[in-house]
Amino acid sequence: MDSLTQIVLGAACGEAVLGKKIGNKALLFGAIGGTIPDLDVFVGSWLYGNEIDAMLFHRGFMHSILFSVAGAFLLGWLVHKLYNSGKRLHLTTQRNWVSLFFWSLFTHPILDCFTPYGTQLFAPISNYRVAFNNIAVVDPVYTLPFLICLIVLMFFNRQSNGRRLWLKLGIGISSAYMVFTFGNKFYMDSVFRTTLNAKGVHYKRYYAQPTIFNNVLWYGVAETDSLYHVGYYSLLDKNNTFSDFRALPKKRALHPENYSRVKDLAWFSNDYYSIYKIGDNEYQYNDLRYPVTNDTHSTSSVFRFILYKENGQINMKPFERNEDNISDALNALWERLKGK
Repeated sequence: MDSLTQIVLGAACGEAVLGKKIGNKALLFGAIGGTIPDLDVFVGSWLYGNEIDAMLFHRGFMHSILFSVAGAFLLGWLVHKLYNSGKRLHLTTQRNWVSLFFWSLFTHPILDCFTPYGTQLFAPISNYRVAFNNIAVVDPVYTLPFLICLIVLMFFNRQSNGRRLWLKLGIGISSAYMVFTFGNKFYMDSVFRTTLNAKGVHYKRYYAQPTIFNNVLWYGVAETDSLYHVGYYSLLDKNNTFSDFRALPKKRALHPENYSRVKDLAWFSNDYYSIYKIGDNEYQYNDLRYPVTNDTHSTSSVFRFILYKENGQINMKPFERNEDNISDALNALWERLKGK
């Protein structure tokens, strides 16, 4: 999920492990642990000269169980050595610090598994991307109550029962909401499947996921031999059916059989993608796991980027933020969320 959410969850882990011993410092160290896996964005850019390779490194090994275990022992040993001195001597143990960093590191990829982006939890043994698709990458309903509870507990003495109460409240509210999103996911899958059958769409596979910032408006994609059928459904809709359907052709201006990095991108998108030729040496890659943004423009997509050939290989231009496009897409999703 987003960085703020991971900081909040990591801080909660720090508080749960060492809050009674070191107070608010436990929140800080837990937040640091919760942030570390996402540093793979920077590590990938240092390791690879190709933008595609750098992007695919994200949510890879540094989001794995193995990294969580190894990182916990390394960071636990290091921080204990630095912290265990002066007035803090024998206040904490190395085991405390290993536990703090394990839970803050481990809960990060576990939480990411619930989002559509996917997480290579078992790397380097397997590159399988775990993605339950039940919550958006950014969901304020999950994050904000959790954050407020942590802010409140900071004002209590580290030995106070009130501090533990607010921690449990924050974890409880966020966990209850996560359970709701799983129930909503099962419901949305059922509605999407029923809609496809009613429309006579002979799909090979399908999936549904929430749109950004909420769990009310969902986006569904169904694959046939030659098309992707995409549609939306809001819990506020009058009819229990997906609507606003569009049929998008499977475009493969670059073929995975010819370019290894296109094959990697297809794996990244779970084969829900299209590639359009848009210039002499430019191709637009649309990841169709994410919503189409324009009703009249079939190549529009929330998650798209430009590919180009370079020395017989495929590279990707760095992402360029277009505030107008983002604003238009969010406005359109907000209007659709209100129901129809």
